[in-house]
Amino acid sequence: NAQPAPARAAETRTLAVPGLAAPARILVDPWGVPHLYAASADDLYFVQGFNAARDRLFQIDLWRRRGLGRLASVFGAHFAESDHAARLFLYRGDMAREWASYGLGAQRIATRFVAGINAYIDLIGREPALLPFEFGHFGYAPEKWQPEDVVRIRSHGLTRNLVSEFSRAFVACRSNVAADQVRVRLSPRWETKIPEGLDPCIPPEVMRLYTLATQGVRVSGRGEVRRSAADDGLKLALDDSRPSLEGSNAWVVAPSRSATGRPILASDPHRTHSAPSLRYIVHLDAPGLSVIGGGEPSLPGVSIGHNGHIAFGLTVFSLDQEDLYVYQLHPERDNAYRYRGGWETMKVVSETIAVRGRESQRAELAFTRHGPVLHVDRARRLAYALRTAWSEPGMAPYFGSIDYMHARSFAEFRRAMGRWGAPGENQLYADVQGHIGWVVGGHAPKRPNWDGLLPVPGDGRYEWAGAWSGEQLPFALDPAAGWLASANEQNLPEGYPVAERKPGFEWAPATRYQRVAEVLKSLPKVSLEDSMRLQNDVLSIPARRLQAVLRGVTLRDAQAQAAARLLLDWNAQLTADS
Repeated sequence: NAQPAPARAAETRTLAVPGLAAPARILVDPWGVPHLYAASADDLYFVQGFNAARDRLFQIDLWRRRGLGRLASVFGAHFAESDHAARLFLYRGDMAREWASYGLGAQRIATRFVAGINAYIDLIGREPALLPFEFGHFGYAPEKWQPEDVVRIRSHGLTRNLVSEFSRAFVACRSNVAADQVRVRLSPRWETKIPEGLDPCIPPEVMRLYTLATQGVRVSGRGEVRRSAADDGLKLALDDSRPSLEGSNAWVVAPSRSATGRPILASDPHRTHSAPSLRYIVHLDAPGLSVIGGGEPSLPGVSIGHNGHIAFGLTVFSLDQEDLYVYQLHPERDNAYRYRGGWETMKVVSETIAVRGRESQRAELAFTRHGPVLHVDRARRLAYALRTAWSEPGMAPYFGSIDYMHARSFAEFRRAMGRWGAPGENQLYADVQGHIGWVVGGHAPKRPNWDGLLPVPGDGRYEWAGAWSGEQLPFALDPAAGWLASANEQNLPEGYPVAERKPGFEWAPATRYQRVAEVLKSLPKVSLEDSMRLQNDVLSIPARRLQAVLRGVTLRDAQAQAAARLLLDWNAQLTADS
């Protein structure tokens, strides 16, 4: 069990910070978790922004610059192309519709949150010793935020499913669509086909801007810390390692199956390890709201936690929210494409990319009616653009938690999740009345005449017809089994109209869910300690299956026998020293 840091005399400091209507407190507990107390919600979100900057200013400044396409202005020409790419995926729609999509008060919450961030930046201006060392090392100052920055940046969300569409087309080009089942098995059982008129031989260049727009930025290198980014020492680079996402686990146990007589909810979102973490634990307390849990440092609110009435935890639900469109270009005009028997002209937005130490660059951002243009193949007279749910109002990743974290019942929680945009989520739920539940949320495009598994011609035959409502996505309340679990597996309920709604066909393997289910079913009552052990469980079901296969095979080769003994004598535990 985690132990607090050794006790030491409390350090207290009082700051006069313009922007607060009344005194507020930040109390940091022995585990380093900040507890924020304010006299109003307005002041509370201000304090959350202030404290996020106090703890994570370089991290959130870097995230903001990456998302807005402003890295080259402080880190140099190496980042100019990624800035171009990021700007393609910024939300460019109506801001009134955007704010309204998250529920009442969203704009006010974001405004107060960034006011808190900016107040801390102002404090640094008065007390330069507070400036995080990274800014001094790289030789630039943190920028002030606008409320729109919180929601316009979309490209840090967990993406679905352009990479797989491209990979499936790659296989189909060189073999056939059926062969792609070796790469990823579709579930529920489904046979896709190449859309009429599509050449599946998509050039790899199509993926470049998307990859640049969605990858992160890492700080790397060793050596003496110097004043200039060009010197030895820490360096910044695009994070092109793109480690695979291992998925997440969550489960909830009803009072009838709980050793405590109350619901138990466990949530373990598996995300890439980083320092600092991309999660941030915080307690927010003001009249009418007291919520504690994990969020992201650049966002107000929390997305995983509890508010004294309900608890909530999430895993990704693999909604397909992306489609690649392929266009026939006009014979003589690179910016015109065929659509429904005529020619449409791409919209071009010209922006300036500031580059540190060099002249600024012009970025010509092209858009079709479906979305940003990723590549133009002039030789074949083809263009490629991405339609993504990111471009719709209300799709800022995780920002929707500002709505559901106020809920006090399953009905309120499900209603708030009906407005959830991205990423697609399984939300596990419990409340103090003893109810447990599961709600799927996310923007789910309607594809009337195709399944979303391959690119499609952009000539007007393959169009989204709106989105399925939150009420049309799966949910469950108080199941007879007394528990619910999710681990990114295919969990569409029996009888769900898959052929009509086609939410997605590509899921994580079911083995992590199977292990959770195996353990929960085996326990007559589930304790808190049982859940803690299960969160750290490393038994491999695929390893057990392999062992079962080996027991039924006769091996004659001595080396093969020795290798089989190694596996058969193993306890199937994926411990670090195994």
